Amino acid sequence: MTQSPPALEVLPRDLSAYRQGNVGIDYVHRFESGKPGPHVLINALTHGNEICGMTAATHLLDNGVRPKIGTLTVAFANIDAYESFKEESPYDSRQIVHNLNRIWSPEWLDGGEDSPELRRARVLRPVVDAADHILDIHSTSQPVVPFWVYPAFERNAEVALAIGRPSVHLVMPDGLGSGTPLIQYGSHGGPDGKGVAMVVECGQHFLRSASVLATAVTYDFLAYFGLVDKDPATPAPAPQRRFQLLQTHVIKSEDFAFVRPLIGFETFSKDELIATNGPDEIRAPCDDCTIFMPAQRVIVGREAVYLTKPI
Repeated sequence: MTQSPPALEVLPRDLSAYRQGNVGIDYVHRFESGKPGPHVLINALTHGNEICGMTAATHLLDNGVRPKIGTLTVAFANIDAYESFKEESPYDSRQIVHNLNRIWSPEWLDGGEDSPELRRARVLRPVVDAADHILDIHSTSQPVVPFWVYPAFERNAEVALAIGRPSVHLVMPDGLGSGTPLIQYGSHGGPDGKGVAMVVECGQHFLRSASVLATAVTYDFLAYFGLVDKDPATPAPAPQRRFQLLQTHVIKSEDFAFVRPLIGFETFSKDELIATNGPDEIRAPCDDCTIFMPAQRVIVGREAVYLTKPI
């Protein structure tokens, strides 16, 4: 599999002005209203090349947005990966060693391994612990329609449906299946949790449209919880489409290959061959099996594809 060079409409900017946070942690900024209300975390750059989150977070900081109620925290997560960005290899700055969005479990956070991502996750742990609600901003390698990702708790679905954009939802009834993402960390990953924790995938990493959507959804999320006023020009929600995650496949072999080029949202019939993974076959577990985020490069140990069905 080869990955075509993307259109680089939005590039990283210098974030050194925001290095000095105000909670004792670099690149973390917290603003308290002094009035009762929820604590909302806007988290950007979990992956270093997902530029739209940086755009949304800096929009809040550049414009001096302050919460009307409760507390707003804005965090830039994987700065090391972000600062490694090179235009000639824009996909390589996703991470330095570990995927920062797969290590939010006690096994990783309290374990003995070390990496830039593990060090950063351990530093950010109290920031995440303090938040009632979390919006983690992401983007995709391919220019597919944007979508939400969240554990299948009604509290998450309620917020995503109320906001209404993106209009596509990837719902995880049993977790991601390939590690523990930020939105499954702690109480946010359990049925008894009270807080909302969601990923928004805003479109292709470097397209301006992804940054525009990320910024809009960030304001929508804050408005839902009352931290800012709702924009009266916010469009009415489009018809919503929801998909249930069925299987997560990880690349096991350098011989991994899809049966045809895929970018996402293709459908397969039950038992239809989707990919070969070394000696193993990946086949559709149901009719109307819908592909999410197929790998564009063969890297053993990374996710190959998510298989879903319409809800």
